[in-house]
Amino acid sequence: MICFVFPGQGSQREKMGEAWTDHPSWELVEEASQVANRDLGHLLLSADSAELSMTRNTQISTFLMSMIALDSIERLGISPQICAGHSLGEYSALVGAGAMTFDAAVKLVAERGEAMQLAAEENPGAMAAVLGASDESVLSLCDAAGEGVFIANYNSDGQTVVAGTIEAIDRLIALHKDFGIKRVIKIPVGGGFHTPLINSAQPRLKKALGATRFYDSDIPVISNVDAREHSKASEWPELLLEQLCSPVLWKQSMELLRKSSPKLVVEVGPGGVLTGLFKRSMPEVTALSVSKPEDLEFLIEQVADQGPLHEWATYHHGERFYSSERLVVADCAGVFSPDPELVKTGQGATILVGQRVGSIGSRDVRSPFSGKLQSMIAVEGERVTTGQPIAWLQSEEM
Repeated sequence: MICFVFPGQGSQREKMGEAWTDHPSWELVEEASQVANRDLGHLLLSADSAELSMTRNTQISTFLMSMIALDSIERLGISPQICAGHSLGEYSALVGAGAMTFDAAVKLVAERGEAMQLAAEENPGAMAAVLGASDESVLSLCDAAGEGVFIANYNSDGQTVVAGTIEAIDRLIALHKDFGIKRVIKIPVGGGFHTPLINSAQPRLKKALGATRFYDSDIPVISNVDAREHSKASEWPELLLEQLCSPVLWKQSMELLRKSSPKLVVEVGPGGVLTGLFKRSMPEVTALSVSKPEDLEFLIEQVADQGPLHEWATYHHGERFYSSERLVVADCAGVFSPDPELVKTGQGATILVGQRVGSIGSRDVRSPFSGKLQSMIAVEGERVTTGQPIAWLQSEEM
């Protein structure tokens, strides 16, 4: 099983889109800008940290970076069997699972970000990460800090995020050593998210959710609200509305996912926070992040290392034609050289997922499919362009 997870607010960084501008998936930026009626390319390429830290900017830019990474992975033919997202990332997960269209999600995320920005301005708050403490210790600390403080994120064993009024969080920080807690780090955000402090954002989000079409999905998404799998369209408006002011049950979601015995967890989007959580909490599972184009090659290598991928992952790349044939296509432009062993074996050679079929310059071309080689379409020394067919396979997935 392969799982895609999507990061939330806080994973953004300056110029995070620079690495993607020459990748075909960058075309999503123009589409999203038209839908949102904003220059989103500016946020990904030029905005400083202060501008990016504004919730109305943070959420749409982080979401869009996840969509670029998702699209780049889908171009390889790789898709998940289950998805999850941390807070904002849940919206990305719904797109990844097919429960919501990209355009609809752009509109919805933009509305969510604006609603939360206004709510935070109306009710200023703060958030802090409590490290190295049990849930029980954090709850006791919150009780001691008094009214106006809540647990916002159960991230993992030993990492819990609290949120509340600025005064309450300051009290909590001043008291933490009395409870044997060694470290509390204030998070640079402008609101007490996932608490009642942003209740005023609910009417606007509810209206936006009501105008959004959701779809039943074959791929389940684990909800932040209850740490359970959901795949029915009718469930998501209520879950997403409740998620706004409820704690994120991420630790519990990882525990549910562990029961599914995933072979690979891929964090799709900027940062790498979720990858770190999985590596610490589930060291038996391979976890990696795709936040830049260079990560795609590592993803294919890891996929290949897992064995016959057709036994546990789904492939749906647009270069499939008919029901049993596949095209391996170039992911960059340059001069192509076929793999000597494939040339020697010729038609009928067995191709495995992730296997090298040749190179374009110094870059390996690996197959996202398994099957029998019918023919090499590109020949030695041929100059190919991005998306040009390289090899023709007969799929063994019949």
